[in-house]
Amino acid sequence: MTVTIKDDNDIAHMRIACRLASELLDYLTPHVVAGITTGEIDRLAHNYMVDVQKTIPATLGYQPPGYPPYPKSCCISVNDVICHGVPSDDKVLKNGDIANIDVTVITPAGYFGDTSRMFIVGEGSIAAKRLCEVTYESMWHGIAQVKEGATLGDIGAAIAAHAHKNGMSVVREYCGHGIGKVFHEDPQVLHYGIKGQGMTLKAGMIFTIEPMINAGKRDMRTMPDGWTVKTKDRSLSAQWEHTVLVTPTGYEVLTLSEGSPAAPSFIQTSAH
Repeated sequence: MTVTIKDDNDIAHMRIACRLASELLDYLTPHVVAGITTGEIDRLAHNYMVDVQKTIPATLGYQPPGYPPYPKSCCISVNDVICHGVPSDDKVLKNGDIANIDVTVITPAGYFGDTSRMFIVGEGSIAAKRLCEVTYESMWHGIAQVKEGATLGDIGAAIAAHAHKNGMSVVREYCGHGIGKVFHEDPQVLHYGIKGQGMTLKAGMIFTIEPMINAGKRDMRTMPDGWTVKTKDRSLSAQWEHTVLVTPTGYEVLTLSEGSPAAPSFIQTSAH
């Protein structure tokens, strides 16, 4: 496994790429309302990336081994969709839905910025709100472990402990990943694990932390389109994603912008 340690130039470029990704979600936020289709949100995202930001949608045409080319400019995963929901003009958001919007931009300099957020359409149920909240907290419990000398196992263990404590399950088939001038690179960042195990973190590493948490069991099934992944028991699923830089003293969350939700109260941002 070769993990690239980013230099000051890389880090400066990644700050820009990740802020742009977060600003794209800020732009989309007021449009996530009952009655809009996920296809329309995708078009808004595409046009904002290309026309306003002058970035490239990383997912459009993306084809990892064994997959068909991804046909859209972002992923929108609604309700029981765990990840990789393909936007469609047939999918209308309705009151009470929860949706994850996952975006990745490529800057003109060739750097990838990757982030996702949960959205509750109109009035969500208590259970849906709780799932989104626990997933958000789980991601931040993982982020809080990040510092030079910590391990990847520390991150996964903290995420899973919080999810399990709240009666929820962690999807194991998908993980966070290193990112820079390559969309997906080492290390793989599992959202479960054993404290003290796994790779030791070094300053200059940049990777995503993006737990997928299910209200029911963790089992999943892939739809015939080859991309969309749903919970097997049809329970709700939520995901949040930030891109994080390991610093000598802790971490820096790169995917923050004016519209980013505030960190949970247990995060002492001043420490970083």
